[in-house]
Amino acid sequence: MTQITAGQVKELREMTGAGMMDCKKALTETAGDFEEAVDWLRKKGLAAAAKKAGRTAAEGLIGLALDGPRGALVEVNSETDFVARNEQFQAFVRSAAELALSAGGDLDKLAATQTPAGGALGEELTRLIGTIGENLILRRTAALTADPGVVAGYVHNQTAPGLGKIGVLVALQSSGDAAALADLGKKLAMHVAAAVPLAIDKDGVDASLLEREREILAEQARASGKPEEIVAKMVEGRLHKYYEEVCLLEQTYVIDGETKIAKVLEQAAKDLGGEVKVTGMARFLLGEGIDRAESDFAAEVAAQLS
Repeated sequence: MTQITAGQVKELREMTGAGMMDCKKALTETAGDFEEAVDWLRKKGLAAAAKKAGRTAAEGLIGLALDGPRGALVEVNSETDFVARNEQFQAFVRSAAELALSAGGDLDKLAATQTPAGGALGEELTRLIGTIGENLILRRTAALTADPGVVAGYVHNQTAPGLGKIGVLVALQSSGDAAALADLGKKLAMHVAAAVPLAIDKDGVDASLLEREREILAEQARASGKPEEIVAKMVEGRLHKYYEEVCLLEQTYVIDGETKIAKVLEQAAKDLGGEVKVTGMARFLLGEGIDRAESDFAAEVAAQLS
């Protein structure tokens, strides 16, 4: 039998809001697999979590660069938050974001891109590691284009212009006024930062995520004792609610708290005299998905003193 630790129980409890004993049983039943444990709790009606945010463990900055119909994001990680306030580090991330406009979302291509100072961006990062004295990683990049149209963006928890903890890009395809599109795009990017959609529309939802949700909803419906044909109808009804949670066009606009994003775009099309379509989006949360081992600061200090 897999040994379940108190730390694992605590983490699952914080992740799902379920009770301690329920979390322990879920982990025991699933041999310590966290994703399966979340599903187990949800099937039993003991947790409402529909998705799990990656543990933010890395420090550093997200960089954003915009250029009309083009936009790019980069994430550069560091060991400590102090480095994020370092002017040299900030200048590097800003430069990396600008160069990412031409890299097309290809991380290897970005690392090999020549900088204005000469040499590849990856080589410059190596030199910066020697200067700052911390391990630095060019972790990921994304790039969007809209032709005709604009790519707008937003940076949350901004440390300096274009640099922060969350970065978002939204590509709007339209032949309408660029300034009006950019304003709408920034507001939509702010919405994406807050609402965290997984896809633009229903067709964009990952098939494996959708199948997983169907299985969970079916188990919940069967627990009511209804026949299978009723269960199937219940699942389809509840999937509508799921789409409202994870699809951008189905979400309620956080700016006014009442209008669907699809309706916002319809109104924009009327105002601009032509169709306005979201053709792409990207959202980077600093350190998302990177685990960092927990440390006992007091124990570390005591060890150094001894």
